[in-house]
Order: sequence, then structure tokens, then C-alpha cells
Amino acid sequence: MMTRKEIESREDREFASYAMKSKDSRGRKYPEEEHQYRSVYQRDRDRIIHSTAFRRLEYKTQVFVNHEGDYYRTRLTHTMEVSQIARSISRALNLNEDIAEAISLAHDLGHTPFGHSGEDVLKKLMEGHGGFEHNLHGLRVVDILERKYPDFPGLNLSWELKESIVKHKSPYNNTSVTTEYRTNEQPLLEAQIVDKADSIAYDNHDLDDSLKAGIITDDDLQVVDLWRETQKKVKQKYAIYDPDIVIAQTIKTLINLEVTDLIENTMSRIKREGVKTVQDVRDYPGLIVSFSSSLSEQKKNLQEFLFKNVYQHYRVIRMADKAKRFLEELFVAFIKNPKQLPIEYQKWIGEAGLYQAVCDYIAGMTDRFAQDEYKKLFYPYERV
Repeated sequence: MMTRKEIESREDREFASYAMKSKDSRGRKYPEEEHQYRSVYQRDRDRIIHSTAFRRLEYKTQVFVNHEGDYYRTRLTHTMEVSQIARSISRALNLNEDIAEAISLAHDLGHTPFGHSGEDVLKKLMEGHGGFEHNLHGLRVVDILERKYPDFPGLNLSWELKESIVKHKSPYNNTSVTTEYRTNEQPLLEAQIVDKADSIAYDNHDLDDSLKAGIITDDDLQVVDLWRETQKKVKQKYAIYDPDIVIAQTIKTLINLEVTDLIENTMSRIKREGVKTVQDVRDYPGLIVSFSSSLSEQKKNLQEFLFKNVYQHYRVIRMADKAKRFLEELFVAFIKNPKQLPIEYQKWIGEAGLYQAVCDYIAGMTDRFAQDEYKKLFYPYERV
């Protein structure tokens, strides 16, 4: 029988010296008795999975709005893909797979409906009222907005998990500004891995979804060296005549290529820089987890292609602009007449203030719920 103490002993024996071990956690804001059969980070993971915010990711957009088709990625499927990639990389590097999984599952909890369009509009509307940034809102979700326990607000996650939410980096955001989590120090290696797993997942599922949507074609992608060279390897390895299978195998091979490069380059850097402890990781002048310079350049070219041909495509721009109008009109309507808010959010105004309460309500919406609220407020024959 594997108890928490035995889990911690196994981590001590088997994990690398620079891995974040459960027994070394700085603990939780509100003291709790630890679980008999789960480590602190396993418990974090389970609390995230059972949270309301996590379930809502199923109907929050990545690039394509949910109602555009049921085969596109959502925040939830993206989160699952990031978790799988991060766990594989952490395992290969002998790091703590449990905290990597927990960070992965939590990294998008602060996202608005309608993807980055929703975040853009809340940033604008919250200027002068505390602002909006999805990492800090994710921290707000797990610290305040989730209500499941009688003795404290939020989920009472470990210090390291919350630090990793705040320090998450992606192509769309940088480290958040906060003093509590020492932003002068680098994130844990496990958190750095999640950042890169996020990038790998973005590259490949945006390619897959865009091809399925007909926004780009395989022929279009032949100008991208990374895609063309990877597909050439696939065709040399297999005699495939079905173009859909060729694309699926190209994406699969591309993920494997990026993951393998990241593992090998990161291990080389750890050895070369003499990293021995978690504090070495925190004190290092830059990020240790990284791709090789050649793959980084190829990824950059791929991302530039996606930006120009997918994120700036007229269909995506239309979806984004429509989403911004939805949310801006909802926000203004609730500010002008807060009595249109649900009762619990009317009460929340007393604690959070009007603008923050409206922001919390809208940021927590799914795409579908935001669309329904819009109809109820602005369509005269829609039931309220």
C-alpha cells in the first residue's frame, strides 16, 4: 500500500536533485492535515479537476468558436494535450510528473470565453479598475472564486502550484506582475516544461484545426520548412495514399520531433550549466528548458505562418470581432444596471466592487453561456 510518506520517499530516491519534491513544498495558505495516500501535488491536481472552472474549459474557445464545429479544440482538450506532453517530458527528465500535471491542468483556468479576443476586451474595459490578465485571474479563480470548502475560499492549492500559474509564459503573455511569488526568480523546471508543452500543443492543434476548417491547405504549408521536411520523412517511412492520414502522421511526427528536441537540449543544458538543486533553477539567469537553436528558428517560422495565414484569416477575424462585441455589450449593460446580474454576483459587488464583480462574472462564462446571456439581454423575444 502506497502512503503519502512512501510517495515522498520514492520521490527522494528516484527524482533528479533539481526536481520539485512534494516534501519540500512551502505548503498551503490555510493549514490542512495532509492526505494519507496522496502527495501535496496529487491533491492539487485532484482539486483542479473537480473545480467548476476546469469543467467550464469544455466550452471555452481556443481559436475556433465552439459552435463553429464540434471537432475543433476547446480549452479543455488543449489542456489535456498539454498535460500529456508535459508529463511525458517530465518523466523523461526524471522530474516531478505530478506537479507538472497539476500545473498543466491549471494553466488556462483564468481564460475568458472566446479565447484571446475575450481577454483583449476585458483588458480594455478594466483599465483603471484593476486591469485584467488571465494568469492573475487564474490565481484569483483558485484563491477566491471557487467556493467548495467551509473553512477557506478557493481551492487552497500549494504555494508552488500558484506560483507556477502566475509565472506561466506563452506566445500570448509574459510573466504576470505580482510580488508574492518572487518574479525575479525563474519558475520550476516542471513549470517551464508546461510552458513549452503549451507551445507544442498550440503549434500542432492550430495546424490540425485550421486544415480541418479549410483555412489553410497542405499545399499552403509546403513553404514552411518544418512542415515540409517532417512530411517528407513520413512519406519516406510509410506508403500512404490517404491525404488525411498523411496530415495526421505529419502532425504526430512533428509533436514527437519537438518533444524529443526539448528533452535532449534541456538535459544537455542542465549538465553543461551544472544545475544541481531547485534553487539553482530559480537563480539561473534565464530559462533552462528550451529547444535547440535550429528547432527554435524553425518553430518561429511556423508560428509566423500561422499568425499570417490563420490568426489573421478573415474568418478568424470575424469570429474574434463578433466575440468582442458580445462581451463589450454585456459588460456595459451590467455596469449600467447591475440588477441584471444573478443574485450571487449582485452580492459579490459589495466585496469585489462593481467592475471586478462584472469582470469575474464574464470571465467565468463559457462561449455558449455568453451567447445565451447576450440573447437574453438584447433579443426582445428571447426568454430571460
